[in-house]
Amino acid sequence: MGNLDDDGNLAHHGGVPIIDFAKWHAGGSQEEKQKIASQLASACQSVGFVFIINHLLPHEKLSEAFAWSKRMFELDQKQKMLAPHPPGHVVHRGYSWPGLEKVSNSMGDEDDPDLIRKLRQVSDVKESYEIGSDDYPEQPNVWLPDHVLPGFREFMTGFYWDSWENAKMILKAMAIGIGLDNEDYFLRYHSGHENQLRLLHYPPVPAANIEDKSMTRMTAHSDWPSITMLFQDDCGGLQIENPNKEGDFIAAEPLQDAIVLNVGDLLQRWSNDTLKSSLHRVTLPPRQDRFTGDENLTRARYSIPYFVCPKGNAVIETIQECVSENKPAKYKPIKWDEYRLMRGSMQYEAPEARTAST
Repeated sequence: MGNLDDDGNLAHHGGVPIIDFAKWHAGGSQEEKQKIASQLASACQSVGFVFIINHLLPHEKLSEAFAWSKRMFELDQKQKMLAPHPPGHVVHRGYSWPGLEKVSNSMGDEDDPDLIRKLRQVSDVKESYEIGSDDYPEQPNVWLPDHVLPGFREFMTGFYWDSWENAKMILKAMAIGIGLDNEDYFLRYHSGHENQLRLLHYPPVPAANIEDKSMTRMTAHSDWPSITMLFQDDCGGLQIENPNKEGDFIAAEPLQDAIVLNVGDLLQRWSNDTLKSSLHRVTLPPRQDRFTGDENLTRARYSIPYFVCPKGNAVIETIQECVSENKPAKYKPIKWDEYRLMRGSMQYEAPEARTAST
């Protein structure tokens, strides 16, 4: 599968552009790399989402990652709770049970003391396990004991750093694509240690509960960091907002082994809105064979996002090449750690609030 369709236009899958990175890492010329970078930037300016094919992670590695994820979520609850997510939103590691996290598009700076309670009136029916670098003391990992799932930590540590190699390639292409002279512009702000690997499991639920909004998979939101790389199984359910019609969502149907790449809010801010951070959500699978039984239960869905984040003390200022007389700088400088904590405050209840509600 190549980048272009029969008419020479950028190929799409379900409305999402497809970018082929084969020539980027396999000895392609500077001209070929420039073309890939330009296509990537163009797609991220218009849609904010792209499928990346022929990247650095082979099918076998991705299949193994999903197999480990499934094994982890199939552990009984007591075993999973041996690695619990710490209270509050400061440290985002370990196992989050269904209902603990509530994803929203709240910025965290709203003047409404009851907003968190209002957002949590409908729970997200999902569970997750968060993994980071073992050399990042600000966000210490919360690993399952080795005897509970032997080999899990070793594999996921390797997969974390393999994913970072892909991210470095994409950040370089993004810098070239938006016209920066230094392909390492974004890489200078990233070390790889601040990233977050997330294993996600959406258990089966009656479709009627999603339709009547008494339950959600994951509500519409944008991501916070520089970029997100997502790997998804073949269940379906991911939707992105139509770039041409606000409030209308289109299915980002699974494309085997492809990375679903999206621009994060921080990169949109960094680029002075040159790059687009798009709303997306997880809802019912579009295919009818993904439902079973009298209750019309959704099939379980597994996905693995990898959030690419800058160094905690990095000051993110508007890129000067993205500023002009007609487009002045829109955002004030901000440190990533400050931004992360502001956004995270809306997703996890403070420990005292959680205690009071149990």
